[in-house]
Amino acid sequence: MIELLIESLLSLLEAPLTGLGIAPIAVLRGVELFVIVLLTVFGAYFVRRFIVSLKQRAERTKSKWDDTFFAALQGPARTLVWVVGLTFALERAAVGLDIQTIFAPLRAALVVATLTWALIRFIDRVQRRMMREAGPEDLDLTTVEAIGRLIRITVLITSGLIILQTLGFSVSGVLAFGGLGGIAVGFAAKDLLSNFFGGLMIFLDRPFGVGDWVRSPDRDIEGTVESLGWRLTTIRTFDKRPLYVPNATFLSIAVENPSRMSHRRIFETIGIRYDDAAQLKAIVSDVETMLKQHPDIDSDQTLMVYFNAFGASSLDFFIYCFTKTTVWTEYHRVKQDVLFQVYDLISQQGADVAFPTQTLHLQVEPEQATPMPAQLPQTQ
Repeated sequence: MIELLIESLLSLLEAPLTGLGIAPIAVLRGVELFVIVLLTVFGAYFVRRFIVSLKQRAERTKSKWDDTFFAALQGPARTLVWVVGLTFALERAAVGLDIQTIFAPLRAALVVATLTWALIRFIDRVQRRMMREAGPEDLDLTTVEAIGRLIRITVLITSGLIILQTLGFSVSGVLAFGGLGGIAVGFAAKDLLSNFFGGLMIFLDRPFGVGDWVRSPDRDIEGTVESLGWRLTTIRTFDKRPLYVPNATFLSIAVENPSRMSHRRIFETIGIRYDDAAQLKAIVSDVETMLKQHPDIDSDQTLMVYFNAFGASSLDFFIYCFTKTTVWTEYHRVKQDVLFQVYDLISQQGADVAFPTQTLHLQVEPEQATPMPAQLPQTQ
């Protein structure tokens, strides 16, 4: 019916336009392009309003995924209308030209690219929302970040192959070239690949995550993990310097993660004077009772208070226990309180903490009697 209408219009306009020296087909083509662009403008406007209304309705629902989806769809939906409308207008304008055939695959490729953009936006928003709303006990943020990156890479590679296929390239040839080129790239970028697989092992094994305090007894590495990349891990040292560690390093070193400790240990040796040896047994008993009753000491863990050694200038006993807290600053507060109470218990027994002393014993030799000279006999 549209073709009949176009033919009717051409037959009606042919005579007057020919008299003016204007080709009827050119006028009709211009009108057609104007209508297409006008419809594109109105279509983009109505699509935007429609997506906004859907987003507002979705925000009133209990589900958090629908409003995230419509928020990610706002920009790509308008772009999709413009892509389809303008490429169709260009295709109609190029009727009869050699370039007309390129617009159909170009439109398909741009549509795929726009849908990929929408999907990437949705993945990013979901990832940010999960990391913002989920607590550390509900979700591992490092795993969320790693999975988000893997999904984005998969989407980009898949869409790239679809676009190449749409534009007329052989995907099988591209994949074959990638297989051959991968061997050369593997030798040329050995360190880069080592860092990539090192990062992959960190994401899979999860020995540490963002925000964890890590240190290595093999290397001079200690600080808080700020970010995990595919090539580098950024660690903020305790003097606030950034430390960039290649991920391949973690494949060959031992890493401690103090952030995941269940308790913190107090292990101290205390000496009292040898003059207070009679009070030592009572002191050890009082200290053990105090630790068992201390609210910040976990009595279910190993707890020991024993006389340990005859020191050079003191009688040494040790305390060995674990705090309930793992927070470094809180741990030192508890440890300070424990040591103050130990000192008070020693003082209550009338004893005192020893300090390095030496006792010098001087042995006095007895005086030897001086022999009297023999008296000579008197002569008459």
